[in-house]
Amino acid sequence: MMKIDLTNVSRHAKAFVLFLFAPLMSQAQTASSFYQPGVTTEGAVYFLPKTAVRVTIQVEKTTYTPGDFCKYAERYLRVKGVSPTPSVSYRITTIRQEAVAVADTSKRYAVEFNAKTSASNVNLSSDGILLSINTDPVRRPSAKSFTPAPRPAAVNPRQYMSEEILAAGSTAKMAELTAQDIYEIRESRNLLVRGQADNMPKDGEQLRLMLNQLDLQDRSMTSLFTGITTKDTTEHTLTVVPDREVNRELLFRFSSKLGIVDDDDLSGVPYYISIENLKTVPEAEPTDPKKKLKQVPGVYVNVPGKMRSRVSNASETLISSEFAAGQFGNVELLSGALFNKRYTTHLWLDPLSGAVEKLDAEQPK
Repeated sequence: MMKIDLTNVSRHAKAFVLFLFAPLMSQAQTASSFYQPGVTTEGAVYFLPKTAVRVTIQVEKTTYTPGDFCKYAERYLRVKGVSPTPSVSYRITTIRQEAVAVADTSKRYAVEFNAKTSASNVNLSSDGILLSINTDPVRRPSAKSFTPAPRPAAVNPRQYMSEEILAAGSTAKMAELTAQDIYEIRESRNLLVRGQADNMPKDGEQLRLMLNQLDLQDRSMTSLFTGITTKDTTEHTLTVVPDREVNRELLFRFSSKLGIVDDDDLSGVPYYISIENLKTVPEAEPTDPKKKLKQVPGVYVNVPGKMRSRVSNASETLISSEFAAGQFGNVELLSGALFNKRYTTHLWLDPLSGAVEKLDAEQPK
């Protein structure tokens, strides 16, 4: 039995290939055929990819918590429209889409090896998609994972209250005294900025620290009147694998009060996805399903077409992108003669579309 180089094959792919090895046939070429479950072949079974659309939605959640002195905001700080009622709201900040590859189980092929073949180094993805032969596969940069911005540490405004404020006998009195402190803090800050304070700092760094501390105290104590608003961003990912054209198919529902909700929750506004086959590749001739397919030597690759993916709401298109799509194209056979001992052949496939990215067939010296 010939030695097969499995160095660059993933763990799952190695197990799959080794399971399929049997006593090798004496054919002079690399043969490919449709794999039927239960049939053992001498080589690697692989899939060609089809294109899925990964839609990523970033949702910002805004939470408002009223302050203890909210009803006195207009009286003491001249701030109007402060709500005494807590609230939560959501809005979509970003929608983006990208192409990802998934195994097309309808395009299953087997590469047979023998002593006279040069196609002994097959690279498969973790889900069995053919990536390259006799060379390292093409590497695509992976998408950056979403990392929420760190939330600043919460500050308790009561730690800045004087003994007089804490000892006040009513909420109205506490609000009045707190407002007086806020105005004093602002006056101190203005004097520092103008250089008119009695005890001016010795250098710029000390001045910066003093101003930052006064700003923190001002914001913290003012929040007792205006309330606290916090924002959190979450990311949601939906993957659509189109096998045909679709027109305004429900993608998700979104509510400004609840965020992304279940598809059957009518409190959410519907968002749709449409997939259009741009028909850049002629359609393949239909085959007779009853006719037995003849084994043809070679390696099968995709000739991808193009599709347009659009995400929209009830009134407008929000994003539109075009991607190469193997499911809207054809399959092409690369002659098995390229992989016999007369050539040293290196094949790179596009990991997203399954198309030939590069093919080198050098005749050995």
